[in-house]
Amino acid sequence: MSRGDELKELASDLSRAVEMARRVGLPTTVYLLSMALVEVKEAARAAAEEAEEDDDGAA
Repeated sequence: MSRGDELKELASDLSRAVEMARRVGLPTTVYLLSMALVEVKEAARAAAEEAEEDDDGAA
């Protein structure tokens, strides 16, 4: 599994955790998980761009 795939899986897990925290009324947890989700999505985007650049360089 590539780093990008792992980050996408982590983002999915964080999204589910955010929704669960919302349902049980944990606003601070929702905030913290949301911030983590933003960071992971940005890292996933960067990993995807890096992989794309590597693919372009190999051609």
